[in-house]
Amino acid sequence: MNWLFDSPSLYVVFASVFGLIVGSFLNVVIYRLPKMMERQWQQECHDYFPESISAPEGAVFNLSLPRSHCPSCQKPVNAIDNVPVLSWLILGGKCRHCKTPISKRYPLIELLTAVLAGTVAYTLPGSYWSLAVVFATFVLIALCFIDIDTMLLPDQMTLPLMWAGILLAVIGISPVSLNDAVIGAMAGYLSLWSVYQVFKILTGKEGMGYGDFKLLAAIGAWLGWQALPMVILIASFAGAICGIIMMKMNDTDKETPFSFGPYLAIAGWIGLLWGDKIINWYLTSYLGY
Repeated sequence: MNWLFDSPSLYVVFASVFGLIVGSFLNVVIYRLPKMMERQWQQECHDYFPESISAPEGAVFNLSLPRSHCPSCQKPVNAIDNVPVLSWLILGGKCRHCKTPISKRYPLIELLTAVLAGTVAYTLPGSYWSLAVVFATFVLIALCFIDIDTMLLPDQMTLPLMWAGILLAVIGISPVSLNDAVIGAMAGYLSLWSVYQVFKILTGKEGMGYGDFKLLAAIGAWLGWQALPMVILIASFAGAICGIIMMKMNDTDKETPFSFGPYLAIAGWIGLLWGDKIINWYLTSYLGY
């Protein structure tokens, strides 16, 4: 991989194109993984209570089967119609067969993935750590949109992300030491878990889900415990601002639940790219260090 890392411009182009391709796959993950989880839960409930809960209906459903198809006419999507962004533009944002509109969200997620992957490659010097952050970016994008759609943060993604952060520290790729990565994972989980428990005792309500704890644990494993206050501050500030805006736009009250995972993911991604600079700026500007 050194040939790729030695050419910064080539690395940025490679990461962006690779991100565009992965973005297409992320659309599948975002749509299908929650449905796969629901089917698994239904099957498990059926195994325990076969008389009252039916088994999942339909054929095999996973990330590869059934083939991608139009939800309206059920026609399979040909490979030529599955080129990221380009196919959507050529088809005018419509199904080739029945002309049903295809959501703009699909090409936008592909473009977003390409842009963020290219940003990582441009910001972080070419290295195995930079490449690892590109893959972490893919996971964070998928988690963001899954949480927005379903208010779920699947263990199938948060836990591997956490263990990957610790593994990178073990083999020396991560700039974070193993001790800081392990403590970061522990502190990330326990900090939100503690807030959850106190809030539940005081109000009798659940303020957030366990997926948020695991996501912050994963971020702590990648960034170390020292970066967690910054991540929580950025996520809380962004969540508060966006929450107020959404309440005004949708005419809802403060009791309406909203997803906190996307703000944690955004704050974690910012920390991966500019965390050291943000912390140093704060220490220099406000504490005089």
